[in-house]
Amino acid sequence: MAEPVRTTCAYCGVGCGILAERTGERALSIKGDPDHPANRGRLCSKGTHLGETVGLEGRLLHPMIGRRRASWDKALDLVARRFAETIAAHGPDSVAFYVSGQLLTEDYYLANKLMKGFIGSANIDTNSRLCMSSAVAGHMRAFGEDIVPATYGDLDEADLVVLVGSNTAWCHPIVYQRIMAARAARGTKLVVIDPRRTETCEEADLHLPLRPGSDVALMNGLLAHCRREGLIDEAYLAARVETPEGFWEEIGTGDDLGSVAAACDLAPADLQRFYDLFAANPRTVTLFSQGINQSIRGTDQVNAIINLHLATGRIGKPGAAPFSITGQPNAMGGREVGGLASTLAAHRGFGAEDIADVGRFWASPGMATKPGLKAVDLFRAIGEGRIKALWVMATNPAVSLPDAGRVREALATCPFVVVSDVIAETDTSRYAHVRLPASAWAEKDGTVTNSERRVSRQRAVLPPPGEARPDWWIINQVGRRMGWKSAFVYDRPADIWREHARLTAYRNDGRRLLNLRAKAAIGNADYDAMEPFIWGGDAFASHPFSTPDGKARLIPVRQRAIDAPLREWPMTLNTGRYRDQWHTMTRTGLSPKLARHREEPVVEIHPRDAEERGVHEGELARISTPVGSSLFRVGISEGQRRGELFTPIHWTDRTSTAGRTGLLPRPLVDPHSGQPGFKNTPARIEPVSIDWRGFLIVRGAAPAIDCLWATKVAVPGGTLVELAGVGDPAAIERALPKGERIEASDPARGSRRIAILEDGRLIATLFLTASGELPSRDWLIGQLDMIQGLAVLAGRAPGARADTGPIVCVCFNVGLHAIIAAIRDQRLATVPEIGTALSAGTNCGSCRPALSRILTDQLAETTDAG
Repeated sequence: MAEPVRTTCAYCGVGCGILAERTGERALSIKGDPDHPANRGRLCSKGTHLGETVGLEGRLLHPMIGRRRASWDKALDLVARRFAETIAAHGPDSVAFYVSGQLLTEDYYLANKLMKGFIGSANIDTNSRLCMSSAVAGHMRAFGEDIVPATYGDLDEADLVVLVGSNTAWCHPIVYQRIMAARAARGTKLVVIDPRRTETCEEADLHLPLRPGSDVALMNGLLAHCRREGLIDEAYLAARVETPEGFWEEIGTGDDLGSVAAACDLAPADLQRFYDLFAANPRTVTLFSQGINQSIRGTDQVNAIINLHLATGRIGKPGAAPFSITGQPNAMGGREVGGLASTLAAHRGFGAEDIADVGRFWASPGMATKPGLKAVDLFRAIGEGRIKALWVMATNPAVSLPDAGRVREALATCPFVVVSDVIAETDTSRYAHVRLPASAWAEKDGTVTNSERRVSRQRAVLPPPGEARPDWWIINQVGRRMGWKSAFVYDRPADIWREHARLTAYRNDGRRLLNLRAKAAIGNADYDAMEPFIWGGDAFASHPFSTPDGKARLIPVRQRAIDAPLREWPMTLNTGRYRDQWHTMTRTGLSPKLARHREEPVVEIHPRDAEERGVHEGELARISTPVGSSLFRVGISEGQRRGELFTPIHWTDRTSTAGRTGLLPRPLVDPHSGQPGFKNTPARIEPVSIDWRGFLIVRGAAPAIDCLWATKVAVPGGTLVELAGVGDPAAIERALPKGERIEASDPARGSRRIAILEDGRLIATLFLTASGELPSRDWLIGQLDMIQGLAVLAGRAPGARADTGPIVCVCFNVGLHAIIAAIRDQRLATVPEIGTALSAGTNCGSCRPALSRILTDQLAETTDAG
């Protein structure tokens, strides 16, 4: 048996180390790496089940031109020729790359070099624009460089952790577990600032459900309070920070407790408690994520947080820092190499000296001389015909960008679209003229940088299938075929790493903290064996800020007016992630385990809003906004603020006929960062009537089904499709596979039950009803490929045990009903006791906040009943 390979997780920006052991041709055993400092052996549910996602289902295995297979030479020659012809006819700004935080740093570096140094345009942007570009802009305004001035070690030493706009328990579970460990070890206080009451709030000392978009008012109010109470670090300000004239007057408007509470729609007593906690705990880490960044005022919100830390001296010290935590595995690596249209390379901008330096280093024939188009503007330019050739790498903009319907229209009109991806059919690749098969996570070799500036190696565990190739190889080949052979001569990722490291050090006299000089001359063997390391050391503890005078900047920001609800759009839509899914589910959607936590796209709504709008738990509703609409399953939640809705971002045309959140947000962006505002869209919700509902379970992939609601869910051995519709469902029956058919019907309830057998084994079952009850899906899923007879139409085994309920712990398949029964029958009083009884929460730990909430609810019911 081969030794496990030390590599890095494919998901969020925590950057967890993984031990991946090959157990079959396309099978892996996954464990956390106990020696990796980012996670110390822990993994969340997504990382734990990476082994379920490395099969070849849906993989793009060969280059495709149109719908026909092509050789690599033919496909690459066509890409190079069409891009060159477009540039010759319309100039370098007529072409663009749209790339991804899923790329490795070496991939990113070559894409950026090709576009900015040789094509001569800065029209390369990344899907990271959608998640953390406001943090980048805020860092650059305050520090002079895009530096995260914190590490995970600060969480271990903080006395107070403030989570702002971050459902950390779901989106960064390993960081959340680290915070919980600090609370247990040293009593660290926890404040969660989020309009929604998420599972992250379950263990918090204080939850502030503020009005969406009022973060600047909150942070400015706290800063003004600190000034009144003598908590400003005047010595630090004098030595390390430039305070612009009129700053205190600018942020001090409406700063009294009552005014701030009213602006944020918070109870004054809760606000005062927050102020008191902040005042009493100088070791404070403020960790923020998409709730801050994904706003049309995101950059100002970032700077309001940074202002607070600078003015009170809570930065550059153990346990004290503002901490932007990224959403993708290599968003930070992309920022380092210049993967955003607004930066050049190696933390350099578009000043004349930087352009000259980078051009000299690259021996460039024609450098980009100005920033390029940011993501939303880039796709707008495609729709307007200004960009005529586009290369999309490792991302799915037809789903993830705001106003995705308009994005699709733009892609449909673009004269030449290239898509590099691991998946053959995505919502974006349907518009591609050329599709290039890229290597997937388990097949790639290179580096990634996590949220704390820690560089880790990603190492290949499996060989690339078919004709798939690494992204760096594909880009290198296109650069050579466009005529720049001497500039694109890389044989391996280590060659690219060394060049990237040299560029960070080139003519760097200490003005930029990003400097990889120590790693610029390492040999191939040392690169292969490279251990995780943090560049920049302790950041600004001793190093000057990256500004001309070495001082940070306080940035005057003021709370802008928040739009009142509109008559036609009386509610506000917020969007985000689920615990066990990732982006557009091209990877996580393959895992039956990960599908169990949230099987369908659900709109969450407060009970009183649901009553007023006439929508009911488990039924369907239509969400409409000024730019689009889509259907969702209704979920009633006390955690929602009144007047607000929440929908998940993950579902695509490939996985559902509904749940298309990307169609809903407006294409409005922050004026500084260009990041879209996904968190605050005017919306309305309306009930949707159906004639029938049901489900299909089929061995293997599900057939295409055209009805009002058809949502696919990966299950062991096949696919479950949840169904609902209007009119005659006969078309659903026609989609069933061929085979021996057994069926039963109940005309009084409008019910039909059909099973399809092949050689006596169940290959599909369809249950439909107008008014009757539907059985649990679990038993029927377990019968796929088993010898069956007429009894399968009962939907359950004789004497079958009770339904365990919605899955809470995916690692051990433990359902809600089973947990509640164990709490009541065994008198369980703590989360560890639940773990002992049922194993729930004892593996990855991602479900522990949910277990805590269930336990609290059950104990409260017991108390009330007593």
